[in-house]
This record gives sequence, C-alpha cells and structure tokens, in this order.
Amino acid sequence: MVLLTFNIINPDWAFKNIGGLRNQDLLEITIQNTKAVLRSLESKEIRATFFIEISLIPQLDTLIKKIIDEGHEISFYHIDSSLEEIERIKKNTEELIEKQIRGIRMKENAFDLNEILHLRFTYVSLIEETSFAFPFKRFERKAPIIEKNGLSILHESISRYSQIPYNDFIFQIMPLSYYEKMVVETIKKDDFVLFYLNSWQFTDFDKDKFEISFFKKYNSGQKLQDKLEAFLTWINEAELAHSRMKDFAF
Repeated sequence: MVLLTFNIINPDWAFKNIGGLRNQDLLEITIQNTKAVLRSLESKEIRATFFIEISLIPQLDTLIKKIIDEGHEISFYHIDSSLEEIERIKKNTEELIEKQIRGIRMKENAFDLNEILHLRFTYVSLIEETSFAFPFKRFERKAPIIEKNGLSILHESISRYSQIPYNDFIFQIMPLSYYEKMVVETIKKDDFVLFYLNSWQFTDFDKDKFEISFFKKYNSGQKLQDKLEAFLTWINEAELAHSRMKDFAF
C-alpha cells in the first residue's frame, strides 16, 4: 500500500524571501503548486491526502473545495497553532466541506494525545525534525503504525535495508529507480509506505527568489513535477495499491 500525502505550506515558512514577494504572491505560489499536483493525480486516477498548514486554511476555501471535489482528503498540518485555533478552524472547515477532518500531521509530543482525541481526530501522522543539512540522516526504527488512546499513530516510513527515511528530500534527490526499489522492499516489510512532499518543492526557484540551500533547490520545480508523474505512472503499472490516509488509518 502506498499512502500518498502532500503538505501544503507557504515557501516563506521554510526559506527567507529575498524576492520581496507579498503575502498574496506567496499564497498564489502555494495554490498553483498544489493545482499542479492535483493535475498529476487526476491524470493517473490516484487519490491522496493533503495536509494543510492550519494558519493557511481560512485563505484557501476555493482550493480546499477543489481538493475535496476531486476525491482527495483534507487533513491538518501543525506548525505553531494553539489548540483553540485548531478547534475553531477544524469546525469551520468541516462545515465548509461537510466532512470530518480526521487527521493531523505534527512533530512528536507537540500535543498530548488526549487533547488530539478530544478534537475528534482519528489519526496522527508524526514527522521527524528535518532542519539538518544532510537529508539522509537515519532514524531510530519505530513501529510504522500503532494504536494508542483511540488514535492511529503513524511514524515516517523507513527503508527496510538502508534505514533511509521516506522524507520529502529523499524523493527529490534520490534516483527514481532506486527509490522504487526501496518502496517495494518496505511494503514487503511493513505492508505500506507513507510518502510525502511539500507544496513549496514544486516552486520555480529561478523565477521566485528565496534564500535556499543547493540540495533543497536541486530537482525542484518542474523537474520534481515530472518525477512525481513518473512515480505515479510506475505505481499504476506495478499495480501497487494506494489509499488516502483516512481509508487506511482508522
């Protein structure tokens, strides 16, 4: 099983804006990048989960409706929001889409699990610290999915043999043929692979100026878009099962 997920995050959260782009410009970059991902998914008839940074959600009604109308799932991405803000935005978003928001992606220990359960989330996708300069850092092996306090808790997937995590930069940097072998090996071991990319990785950094390290810029933009489409084609040709998070973690 391949769990395809995408984090919708403004690029100014990760990089210094040296191009003088306004907030509306930054938001438009995020929207256009997300629409590019949606086109790729639609062309391959694959459904995914989109984790949206919580503070962005009130500005993205039209995009959120488009994601839902195309059969994908909306979940939350927590950076620095309060529980009160999460509760308020969750209620408003559920009224907008007429569906329950089931998942939240956050760093481990960001909130007590009982607080997450109280907000009627059914699964938590935990992310590792990725501020290090070298993206191939090996993580301590953890159970890929556990049930605790009524929640499904999913850790980042890790390659069975190399112990390389399936974080956003690994897909961007690693040759696709090797990455595909990793996916097959990990599915055999864990039954699933949790895949994710960030919306800002599809930014044209030659056009939209940010202060960004070389390895994060490498193979970004259109190159990453082409690589994603090739990966989605491979998933279909290899007849690998794929799922939205809410259909897998319950």
